[in-house]
Amino acid sequence: MRLVWATVDRIVDDSEAAQWLTVLVGDDRPVSAVAYPALTGRCRNADRVLLNTTAVDLGLGTGGHHIVVARAGEGVALDDPSSGHIMKLRYTPLQRDVLAVEEPASDAHGVMSEARSLEAMPVVCCGLHSQLPLVAAAAKERIPGLRIAYVMSDAAALPLAVSRLVPRLLDSGLIEATITCGQAFGGMLEAVNVYSGLLAARHVAGADLAIAGIGPGTPGTSTPFGHGGVAQGEAINAVAALGGTPVAALRVSFADPRARHVPVSHQTLTALADVALRPARVAIPELDAPHAEALGLALEQAGVWRIHEPRRVAAALPDLRGIEVLTMGRGFEEDPAFFLAAAAAGAVAAGEVTGR
Repeated sequence: MRLVWATVDRIVDDSEAAQWLTVLVGDDRPVSAVAYPALTGRCRNADRVLLNTTAVDLGLGTGGHHIVVARAGEGVALDDPSSGHIMKLRYTPLQRDVLAVEEPASDAHGVMSEARSLEAMPVVCCGLHSQLPLVAAAAKERIPGLRIAYVMSDAAALPLAVSRLVPRLLDSGLIEATITCGQAFGGMLEAVNVYSGLLAARHVAGADLAIAGIGPGTPGTSTPFGHGGVAQGEAINAVAALGGTPVAALRVSFADPRARHVPVSHQTLTALADVALRPARVAIPELDAPHAEALGLALEQAGVWRIHEPRRVAAALPDLRGIEVLTMGRGFEEDPAFFLAAAAAGAVAAGEVTGR
């Protein structure tokens, strides 16, 4: 861990949930940083700030931004009570009180006290954050009036504000609600865990369809279970346990330079073949013959069909309403199979809504 003092030089982008900054470090070298006002209060030009530079120093996929830990000054730096008493980031220096959707102080406490079933609601379980817009857009193309909630677990980024996609999805009407679960925070609703987060999506947010996934920045270690992708299998289990209809989005690629992610990521295979204990509908996109054969062989050899059900669908790139989507820096032209696989999951889930 490395902490460095710096000075705010410019506020590049200022929203309620996040401030994207240019700051000057000791040698007056400008670097990028992000502050989350819910944890630090709002930064101003010339503020002295303490940065956590660890992830950038290690060359990890943080977007190249240092993170503001605190602002120098006097007196009370932040006074923002939530009216709740559930703590997130518990027992860390930045633990934050939230009003959880389940707790007695919440207006939804009565509803959540009775909520026990998802009532067959389809839930698309994703392994990467970049699948979210593709799933939502494909589902909305088939059922424009669909109400979609994003249920974010704490297996990757913890602040929802890290995501540049989610505000654009909300503004464009591709999703209607966000729920952050476990130690993740910043959603329209806060939930103690994924189970209650899913129930809140259905019974409080009024979703017809939910997308359960991780935030940006999934960890990986090139080992079978040491990655954020296991959360996809855990989500399938949670959806099934609550009487929902789990739909799995495959992480497919024929352009990733890492062999472990081609033709389908080893993270997806672990989630489906080893972690998931209940059957899901697995969306299979229509691809050209060589790619379809390679994908089918990988899924068969991993043992995915011992428990899950294939749902083949012809999917095209959906209308993303002007939102740019990249996966590992690649767009549709560079890696079409990734986009088509995620869109296929949205199409399958929309079909489940229609069937229900």
